[in-house]
Amino acid sequence: MNDDVVVPEITPDELNARFELGHAPVLVDVRELFEREIVDLPQHGQLSIPTGEFIERMGELDSAKEVVVYCRSGGRSEQVARYLMQNGFEQVLNLRGGILGWRQEVDPSLPTY
Repeated sequence: MNDDVVVPEITPDELNARFELGHAPVLVDVRELFEREIVDLPQHGQLSIPTGEFIERMGELDSAKEVVVYCRSGGRSEQVARYLMQNGFEQVLNLRGGILGWRQEVDPSLPTY
């Protein structure tokens, strides 16, 4: 994987504003199932594809749509977003700070881990 590809980011506040305006991108949660059981973004209908399954399940995504990838803190999702960009996805964003960033900026009631 070429680490030279710069992955654009979206802040939790920016993403939340898009949801409020009805301009929701496809959300892809690359965390493991046990992590989703601790905390999730249930109101946003994300697609769960754990990092370890991503290559085999990438076909579930539409490369013509905007995709926002997230994980716990942004590291795994950045790698997956980079992979998507290297494989023909042009509208890919990494959620800055992951679900922890979402908790900090948007919904402090979410549990942390």
